[in-house]
Amino acid sequence: MSTKKISRFITIGTFDGVHTGHRFLISQLEMLGVKHRLKPLVLYFPLPPKTLLSAKPEMTVLTLPKEKKELLRAAGTPAQALDFFACRNLSAEEFFTILIRKFNMKGMLVGADFALGKDRQAGVSWLREQCARHQIVFETVRFYTTDTQKISSSLIRKILATGDIERANWLLGRPYSLTGKVVKGKQLGRQLGFPTANLDTGIYKILPQGVFAVKVRVGKELYDGFCNIGFRPTVNPITDKLPLVEVHIFGFDKNIYGRNIQIWFAQKLRDESKFNTLEELVAQLRRDRQEAKKVLRKFNM
Repeated sequence: MSTKKISRFITIGTFDGVHTGHRFLISQLEMLGVKHRLKPLVLYFPLPPKTLLSAKPEMTVLTLPKEKKELLRAAGTPAQALDFFACRNLSAEEFFTILIRKFNMKGMLVGADFALGKDRQAGVSWLREQCARHQIVFETVRFYTTDTQKISSSLIRKILATGDIERANWLLGRPYSLTGKVVKGKQLGRQLGFPTANLDTGIYKILPQGVFAVKVRVGKELYDGFCNIGFRPTVNPITDKLPLVEVHIFGFDKNIYGRNIQIWFAQKLRDESKFNTLEELVAQLRRDRQEAKKVLRKFNM
């Protein structure tokens, strides 16, 4: 059996969201790999370095590590996770040497604003010089833009914070989703005729606030529903740092406590509101259900 190392064309990044811009970069990596007869490889950090180093990491990421791994796998290009804490203090030269020795890098593709090494020590000019010295193919990729804006993870995070799900979905190239474990609540929704599954999604995932039409996967089955994310101002307001995620699944009344379910956001229906009476709240929930059904009839995953 041959022990010859595979020669790689490499790109590196955080890839938070694995959005349309990321997928454009990956497609360019694939084409360059074919052109230069090198195998493409995506090296990525499971969580953004800014999140790992932040004193306030809550609701700062678009994709959790497992989600990112699955999305990169779906993109079809081999991908390997990097340990940020093992890399954070490496100089640009040390990191570059690892790329050559460990991954047999023979080609490198980066964005125009990419930087390598501790404190973003070395930019594109330095990388181009190093690659030329080591006879490594070096390419940069243009920013992927829409409406004159660069598509970036930070832009999508800002848009999600406003609740503009439709625009976020368009930039992502897929519906934004949450996965969480169903935990016990106070069963107030059931008393109102709208039982909900309360989701624990962890601290990192961005939670857009408001009421949304959603698709819900329980096991292998897909259902329609609507989701409220907020602080429940009408009934027993919560004062937690993170908003509460409550999902009402249409035509569903099974015990799913402790199970993981996934939801996909189709459209924002309204902001979370405080109602003067429970009757007003129930009337609004009925309107939300009807509106969500209309939205989801036209929604394609």
